This record gives sequence, C-alpha cells and structure tokens, in this order.
Amino acid sequence: MSVWNLIKGYTIAVYFFMFAPVAVVLLLAFNSSQFGGFPIEGFSLRWFYALAENEAIVRAFRTSLALGFCTALLATSLGILASLALVRYPFRGKEFITTLLISPVLVPETVLAVGLLIFLRWLSIPRSFLLLLLGHTMIALPFVVLVVQARLIGIRKEYEEAARSLGANPVQTFFQITLPLVMPAAFAGALFAFTISFDNITATIFWRPSGTETVPTQIFGMLRNSVSPEINALGFVMIVVTVGVPVLFGSLARFYFRRRRA
Repeated sequence: MSVWNLIKGYTIAVYFFMFAPVAVVLLLAFNSSQFGGFPIEGFSLRWFYALAENEAIVRAFRTSLALGFCTALLATSLGILASLALVRYPFRGKEFITTLLISPVLVPETVLAVGLLIFLRWLSIPRSFLLLLLGHTMIALPFVVLVVQARLIGIRKEYEEAARSLGANPVQTFFQITLPLVMPAAFAGALFAFTISFDNITATIFWRPSGTETVPTQIFGMLRNSVSPEINALGFVMIVVTVGVPVLFGSLARFYFRRRRA
C-alpha cells in the first residue's frame, strides 16, 4: 500500500469522524420515537412542530438571529475601516494595532470570556445585550479584518488616486471606488461574523444577561435535563442556518457580482 493511499484513508476516516455525529443529528430529527434515539420508528415532523410551539426556543432563536445580524453589521463596518487604515495609511504602531486586532483569535475563548467578565465586574458594569454584542463583535472582528485586508492588498492604489485627481474627495472615493471593489470580501467577512456569533456558546455563557438565551445556550440548558428529541430538531435547524445561510448568500453574491462585471 502506497503512502498516498494511507493519507487518503486517514483523511476519509477523519472526515467520517467529524461529520458522522452531524449526520446522526440530521437523521434523528425526523424520528417519530419519543426517546429520540435508535432504532428509528418512522418519519415524522412532530418535533419541528414542537419547536415552533416552544416559546423559549422561539425566543432564543430570535435572539440569536438579532445578535448574529447586529454582530455582522458592526464587525464588518469596523473591519472595513480598520483594514483600510492598516493597508492604505502609514502610521506609528501599525504592527501593534494589527496584533491587537488579531489577538482574539490567538487567545483561548474561555480565557477571553472570563477575563472580560472579571473586568466588567471590576468596573461594576452589569451584563447586558449590548455588552454581549460587543463581545461577539470582538471575537468576529479578526476574521473580517483578515479577509478584507487580503482583498485591499490586491486592489491597486492607482484607482483611488485617479478618482482623487478627477476631483473626488476621500469620502466619495471610498464609497464609489474602494467600497465596491472590496464588497465581495466584506460580504464574506459578514457571513463569517454571523456564523461565529450564531454558533458561539463558550463566551455567550459568560457574557449573556440573566434571562437571555441564545440557541446554543438553550440547547446546553436542555441537555442538562434530558436528551429530548426536540434537541435533534433544534440541532437540525442550527445546521441549516449556519451552513445554509452562508452558502445561499454566498451564491447570491457571486451571481450578483458576475452580472455587474458582465
């Protein structure tokens, strides 16, 4: 057996180990059994109807969607401005600011969550939805900055200089030249930020205010009582959102930008 065959076999085994639990959740979400496990007794949508009638789960889903969209909007706006400053303008301390922006990726999320929680308690600031939003934005911002920076580096500065030489001010140059060129990367960064916020559980447990639940924390709370079949249905919905939303909007974005180029 050749080395490449061993590598292929190992790769297949790793992917199977990673995605087999996801496939089990997707399959059991449609199981009509009351116990939500194997053997599967029949195909049913009863647990999805139960989710729709569960006010706590619906409330958590709305909170996760609102938090994800707000995080995507805030992280993308800050990421574009930060990337533009880091790529286009020379200033002292650029390396330090770059490291500071990327540091949430390097620091373990649990350490980051506990540290920020202790700092907020030292300042006597209560936990709130705004602080949860700022925390999620801090976690998602490095991904937006990295993606947008890579795009800005590939855009020739002469385009912006030509617009300035024709009489456009810096604001007009940004909105008419720079932003349209960087928009595909900004859109990808926004999808990253939304997915990271929607799936986050480690930091959310520490930062969420009392009485506020997101979908991951709601699942965690339900698992402490029992493994309900509703959890499988809720997991199915989460997988559809976290995978389907980026794929759908990414496809729409590619179609839109291809039409603009044509």
